[in-house]
Amino acid sequence: MLFSWLKRKKKRPLTPKGTVIYAIGDIHGRDDLLAELIALINKDLSATCNSKETCMVFLGDYVDRGLGSKAVIDTLLILEAETNGAWRNTIFLKGNHEEALLHFLEEPEFGRKWLEHGGTETLISYGVDAAVKRTGKAVWKKTAEDLKHALGKDHIAFLRHLRLCMEAGDYVFVHAGLRPGKTITQQTEQDMLWIRGDFLDATNQFEKKVVHGHTPKKQPYDDGRRIGVDTGAYITGVLTAVRLEDEKISFLQTGAKAPDSNAPE
Repeated sequence: MLFSWLKRKKKRPLTPKGTVIYAIGDIHGRDDLLAELIALINKDLSATCNSKETCMVFLGDYVDRGLGSKAVIDTLLILEAETNGAWRNTIFLKGNHEEALLHFLEEPEFGRKWLEHGGTETLISYGVDAAVKRTGKAVWKKTAEDLKHALGKDHIAFLRHLRLCMEAGDYVFVHAGLRPGKTITQQTEQDMLWIRGDFLDATNQFEKKVVHGHTPKKQPYDDGRRIGVDTGAYITGVLTAVRLEDEKISFLQTGAKAPDSNAPE
């Protein structure tokens, strides 16, 4: 065939037609950065896609490490409840830190491990005593009961109804990643919340391009197979969202110039 020697350009993944998706990385209690990023996204939305179907996907890890976990979930619940604003759809995925918080409520003695990985800041955020040294089942049980009361039914319901993944067009959104060699429907909750090396180091293609958080990097990562948007917001001050529209990929960030991911692959 004429020109058969030409290398065919690799097809870029597509979002559903007429849809713009913003996927937000790990917030970890930084309600200040969340407010800033939402403002940036709303500004972008107003300038570029008023007539588009829009979706905001949060990739999990809303709590722990930063001191504003309660305020973060308050903000997310407000977003979810809005019916007359710009957002037509909001999706909230579960992260391993939400899993850890729920685990603590069910098995209070897990608290020691949870506090070592950011749970102390969540207790402080909800006004629960985090300074007392906790030894013995009774003390851990009391702390879990105090937190459950402070969370209230709305926050507990939010945490318990988080989704594990979302598919849209040629993309799949998940907190940590996927197990190589398995289809999306074969993935386990453990892997979707916790996987790292086996997913990050894989070279094979997945069914769909994976958009994930969980593993912090200085800059968002895009290698054609996956997009990582955890930029360690709780310590760096940089919270990242990836913007997906048709075959276009770009980033919005707090406190930093966002990189361009639309160069040819």
